[in-house]
Amino acid sequence: MLVLLPPSEGKAAAGRGAPLKPESLSLPGLAGARAAVLDGLVELCAADEEKARVALGLSEGLRGEVAKNLELRTAGARPAGELYTGVLYDALDLASLDTAARRRAGKSLLVFSGLWGAVRVGDRIPPYRCAMGVKLPGLGALGAFWREPMAEVMPEAAGDGLVLDLRSSAYTAAWKPKGAVAERTASVRVLHSQLVDGVEKRSVVSHFNKATKGRMVRDLLRAGARPKGPAELVTALRDLGYVVEAEAPARSGRTWELDVVVTEIH
Repeated sequence: MLVLLPPSEGKAAAGRGAPLKPESLSLPGLAGARAAVLDGLVELCAADEEKARVALGLSEGLRGEVAKNLELRTAGARPAGELYTGVLYDALDLASLDTAARRRAGKSLLVFSGLWGAVRVGDRIPPYRCAMGVKLPGLGALGAFWREPMAEVMPEAAGDGLVLDLRSSAYTAAWKPKGAVAERTASVRVLHSQLVDGVEKRSVVSHFNKATKGRMVRDLLRAGARPKGPAELVTALRDLGYVVEAEAPARSGRTWELDVVVTEIH
């Protein structure tokens, strides 16, 4: 099982250890593209702080993040699973998993990134600011830039097993499963169900959507679940107590779409 995750805007401070070693990152086929984005990002931030702030979509209060991007090659790095601190990662809580579950996480979790393309949670990277929607001079929109290199490496990374796609829309732009891989891929939407005047109303709540996805991945890792495809994933999630609604795609070469329905927001 390969689980595709979005990154988070929230990140821990730089680590105290060695700086980034690009050659050590997973998916070495992305090395050239990573170098190009890193060079472009550093050049942008070195040239004009205000233009860089606007290009990166940073508020005035986050202006200091531009200077931090200048230190990407020298700042202390830490495992990606420790670096990302957003809602999904707080709920996933990798640090509290037992040894076996952490080992499974290292093999199955892949985090998409505007700067790195995609990394595994054990890959050591420095804190950065560069979302997939950013446009870099000479490279253009990163979502489009990453499509070709990701198309080359992702089929091999996916292998012949299930792909559980939990990415947000900005990051799905960088790679969309096709053909046989798509048929083994399941995307998940979390819906909040509540009764309003006796009528069920369903809605997507962003914060809870992320938290539920984090808990769902955590539960799958702890259970040692190994679903071979989307149908087996539905069964595994239901066995873990989730309310899941799903139908097989009507046409071949399409991904499965799963709705996880919850009644409590926390």
